[in-house]
Amino acid sequence: MSDLINPGLVLLDRDLGESTESVIRALAATVHREGRASTADSLAADALAREAKNATGIPGGIGIPHCRSEAVTQATLVMARLAPAVDFGAKDGPADIVFFIAAPAGADQEHLKLLSKLARSLMKKPFVASLRAAQSPEEVVDIVDTALGLAPQPDDAAAAPAAATGTAATGSSAATGADGSAATGTGGAAAGAAVAGASGATAASNAGTQAPTGTHAPLTESPTSTAPDDAGARGPRRLVAVTACPTGIAHTYMAADALANTAQEMGVDLQVETQGSSGATRLDPAVIGQAEAVIFATDVDVRERSRFAGLPYIASAVKRGIDEPREMIQEALEAADDPRASKVTGDGGEISAAVTGSEGWGTRIRKAVMTGVSYMIPFVAAGGLLMAIAFMIADPVLVAQQADDILATTTLGNLGDVSLAMYLGAVLFKTGNLAISLLVPALAGYIAYGLADRPGIAPGFAAGLVANFMGAGFIGGIVGGLLAGICAYWLTLPRLPRWLGSLMPVVIIPLLATLFAGGLLFLLIGGPIAAFMTWLTSLLAGMSGASAVALGAVLGLMMCSDLGGPINKVAYSFAVAGLGAATVTNTAPQEIMATVIAAGMVPPLGMALASTVLGRKYFSAAERENGKTSWLLGASFISEGAIPFAAADPLRVIPASMAGGVITGALTMAWGVTSAAPHGGIWILPVVDGRWGFVAAILAGTVVTAVLVTLFKRIGNVKKHVGEVPGVPQTQQTVEV
Repeated sequence: MSDLINPGLVLLDRDLGESTESVIRALAATVHREGRASTADSLAADALAREAKNATGIPGGIGIPHCRSEAVTQATLVMARLAPAVDFGAKDGPADIVFFIAAPAGADQEHLKLLSKLARSLMKKPFVASLRAAQSPEEVVDIVDTALGLAPQPDDAAAAPAAATGTAATGSSAATGADGSAATGTGGAAAGAAVAGASGATAASNAGTQAPTGTHAPLTESPTSTAPDDAGARGPRRLVAVTACPTGIAHTYMAADALANTAQEMGVDLQVETQGSSGATRLDPAVIGQAEAVIFATDVDVRERSRFAGLPYIASAVKRGIDEPREMIQEALEAADDPRASKVTGDGGEISAAVTGSEGWGTRIRKAVMTGVSYMIPFVAAGGLLMAIAFMIADPVLVAQQADDILATTTLGNLGDVSLAMYLGAVLFKTGNLAISLLVPALAGYIAYGLADRPGIAPGFAAGLVANFMGAGFIGGIVGGLLAGICAYWLTLPRLPRWLGSLMPVVIIPLLATLFAGGLLFLLIGGPIAAFMTWLTSLLAGMSGASAVALGAVLGLMMCSDLGGPINKVAYSFAVAGLGAATVTNTAPQEIMATVIAAGMVPPLGMALASTVLGRKYFSAAERENGKTSWLLGASFISEGAIPFAAADPLRVIPASMAGGVITGALTMAWGVTSAAPHGGIWILPVVDGRWGFVAAILAGTVVTAVLVTLFKRIGNVKKHVGEVPGVPQTQQTVEV
């Protein structure tokens, strides 16, 4: 018997409410009741977050909510037969059969394979029919164990009676198999078709008479498509496909089976590579070489997609592979016959362009800038912290002024008059300083990457170096990265012969995009940007008193306005870009850095204080759990820790966070707090000058945010919205805002 499911995890003919949320909460509560999850609400929150990304209903009246969760202590399946059925987003109507797959965050491969196998079995009609006909939870467990290949194998003498006891629905598939394919197995394998159909391993595959679809183990249950008798000399059409989803447990494999089974019905030879959690074996290059086109049914990036270079392709969300496999295959065949069809480029950038092509340029530019900032942060964090450590072990003034001379004239084995602490300080300072010098090139390079994929990286870095050389700072880096990325993207659009296309990403695109972006910076726009940055730097260096407090308030407001979004990132980029200009006599950049860090810590800390101490009754159990985590996230300067609260109640959470950020920003600037480190939150206190002012400013903003959000919720009478969720104990109810 499998340890994934037991009779206590089976709910037959139950009313679990009329919404997807109520069903998922009830199923999560069942997992918790069986001792397989630490909290029901955290598990439900993770499952609902996954459901929000993409509905989990599939054709045939089936829902398959699933997630990985830190709350899960043991990989678990819960099966519910609903009365009434509930809409899980399938195109053909509501679901009456629901399987909830709850996987631990660190699930082992064996359990992931079983969970994936169960998901694939749901694509087979006999299996689902047997679940609808089951009379008891124990019978459901037996059906599932058989599907997973974990049921005791009957001997030959018992095979016939076993087939006779199968349900009528599954027995009817003995001749055709679960997916409509002919069952060519013999002997006991054929006699057990009622059970074999439910398990997803047809009699043919049990007998070893059919080859697997694809080239890897996860697809061995899907029969290879065979050409119809009248296929002619050309033979069957040949396609390949890749399926992948964020969780990698269910949709990945269900889409693979739906495509493979439909291709067989159409007489198309389709082999699928599943890039999921239970393992993936790459398609044989020879198979890819014989394919006419490729189907990408994915919600995440395709691994090593350049393997498919030159092939016409179609791309969609993974769920379309489940809902519309026939349409996708037909579109792929049409693309193969169309000389103007989009083809995968040598670097795979064309796929990225196709996926994002429906977005407006404003959205794409915003996302590209966010990508650049996120990739830039590790350079800044590593460099800044190394410099901060250098200031801790050696005299800050001397090490900053003499690091180059010390490293040029001394070695570890020949220190001369230089102390060991000073030498090590010089090493750390120079290493950090060089890392920070990559700030603008990395920002520009990865902005270009966000627009044009890999072809944009080299031109973007080159544009960033030009911006550095001209003194255009981070604004020049942003502009240069956008110019390089847009140019590189445009150069990927023309349809070129393969011999020329192979040169584009490694020679032609880097050359032309670098010339375009670098030339514009040198000849037209770099000078004005550099003049503006010089003026801005001198303005900031001269700020004091009320003007400095006003700047701190504005920076605090920006850091807390969108919790890690573009406004937050602009304020942070502004701070780190100026940090390298700080000197012993000009500490304004370090004051700005301290202000940004302190204000960015306020939203998650404020939500943590409100949800776990001041206003517990106004927050759901899941939010209270999130509040515990937010203490650590806030202390580590991760503003995104407040996003779950803001997503649930933005009109109360965001204004309260902004108010706290204004207070913290103004106080840190008023008290002259400085930070030589660009990241780290409370953990950089040893390198903060004015550390008690730093802590006091954070505490003040945290209290203001927590008090305000609690007051706003009280005024809104949030508590009265507590409602009872069917099937969930009252002690586990959540507050619905």
